[in-house]
Amino acid sequence: MDTSTATSLWGELIGTQPDPDLWVVLATLVAALAIVVPHGLWRVSRNAITIAHEGGHGLIALLTGRTLTGIRLHSDTSGLTVSRGKPHGIGMILTAAAGYTAPPLLGLGGAALLATGRITLLLWVATALLVAMLVMIRNAYGALTVIVTGATFVVVSWLAGPQVQAAFAYAAVWFLLTGGVRPAFELQAKRVRGGAGDSDADQLSRLTHVPAGLWLFLFHAVSLCSLIGGGRWLLEV
Repeated sequence: MDTSTATSLWGELIGTQPDPDLWVVLATLVAALAIVVPHGLWRVSRNAITIAHEGGHGLIALLTGRTLTGIRLHSDTSGLTVSRGKPHGIGMILTAAAGYTAPPLLGLGGAALLATGRITLLLWVATALLVAMLVMIRNAYGALTVIVTGATFVVVSWLAGPQVQAAFAYAAVWFLLTGGVRPAFELQAKRVRGGAGDSDADQLSRLTHVPAGLWLFLFHAVSLCSLIGGGRWLLEV
């Protein structure tokens, strides 16, 4: 790659792109809701939320000095992230708290990038994160899920036109924001029925001696505040 090509790619990466029309933003919101709200479609689309959930665990584990040994994604949309280190302390607490908060916070970060017109940067950052996560996947289904998701971002980033890229980016961010709300409610419903005894909220309760219900409230607060804040940014086109 010569210097001029590298300079051109760098300029495209950090540059800004035109905001889409308001109807496109609203249409992508409707599209995101269409695959989050219906139970049948949610069973499939939730796999993408699981990628963000387990990726959040893995990223924070690394940032807090733990050793990340592997991530597994399962066809029932559950997942497992395994790291080594002290079984208690702030690193373990932050790692456990990162799962349910990762999808909405990623959506909020994506909304911040789109609010400044950095559509290309968002697509490239998302692709880089998926590639980094693929290295840590330890089962075939998980690898397939991440590869398909990453390949979609690569195709859109390199082959699609600006309007398609903008629509895809907005749809992806709306999906993280809206889809990031539902898992906390699903966890709450399971706990009401006496299930999910080893959920992230229950693990956090054992680590901190704070009731699991308060951790569940935190998950709700983060996801709903991210949806409200991110939604306001996305609609200010």
